[in-house]
Amino acid sequence: MSTLKGKDILHGNQFTKKEIEAILKVASQFEKELKQRGSIPLLKGRILATLFFEPSTRTRLSFETAMQRLGGGVIGMGSVEGSSVAKGETLIDTIQTVSQYADVIVLRHPRTGSAREAADATAIPIINAGDGAGQHPTQALLDIYTIRKELGTLKNLTISLVGDLKNGRTVHALVEVLSLFQAKLYFVSPESLRMPGEITSTLREKGIEVIETEDMLEAGRMSDLIYMTRIQKERFTDLSEYEKVKGSFVIDQTFLDQVKKKITILHPLPRVDEIHPEIDSYPGAAYFRQVKNGVYVRMALLAMIFGKR
Repeated sequence: MSTLKGKDILHGNQFTKKEIEAILKVASQFEKELKQRGSIPLLKGRILATLFFEPSTRTRLSFETAMQRLGGGVIGMGSVEGSSVAKGETLIDTIQTVSQYADVIVLRHPRTGSAREAADATAIPIINAGDGAGQHPTQALLDIYTIRKELGTLKNLTISLVGDLKNGRTVHALVEVLSLFQAKLYFVSPESLRMPGEITSTLREKGIEVIETEDMLEAGRMSDLIYMTRIQKERFTDLSEYEKVKGSFVIDQTFLDQVKKKITILHPLPRVDEIHPEIDSYPGAAYFRQVKNGVYVRMALLAMIFGKR
């Protein structure tokens, strides 16, 4: 029986190494099975609700695809403007309402901590698809799955995380998972967008080697993989501050020529200008393969939450 049965998925630090390995194993099985047949009807009759209070392309569509590949159904709120939220309904009331219709809820909300509030308000599982600048645990899982597929291992890796590390919920969750595999980490960002101190100090307390720098080239030369992120304009209250840091780090062919041969590049997307389109044809540019892996990993999570794998 899955140890994830009935559980909420809220934070990157909630998983044990054994659980991560189990999720990756199930995701790999689903990837192989989907190549042989288009669906795996384990969740027939189950309903997934997607509640997205912030924009989403990959997360929302991959969850909906995952549920339908598993034979389940999907309902969605549509736009915030077209729901009762526009009339002033609270998040908790929305969650309690939607839980009457669905068996699991995927929630994205601009307020850090909102996923925990939602989980406390209902008995059905809540999956955090991003709570402001907080966490994005399912992205971390698909990232780990991609890293292992691309590099063949999760052991003894040196990884650079680049960009907006202050507001980047994807990197906040990813480093929690990477810490289980003792990766060496470079945090590359402008001074104003450094990884939150509590995350960095916790990693170091766990014995993880963390190097903070503004030198992406030096970090890239030492790394097996670069995890690139965009500078998040929507998190700035003062756009003049955004203008100071936008375009701080860019991967282009000139950069690639100077770093470690065969380095792998990931990005949670969307990108703005931090990876030049000329890099898309580079064999180590894995960000669109990373997107596809999201379906397999989210299928695994959904199946395991319902005790089916």
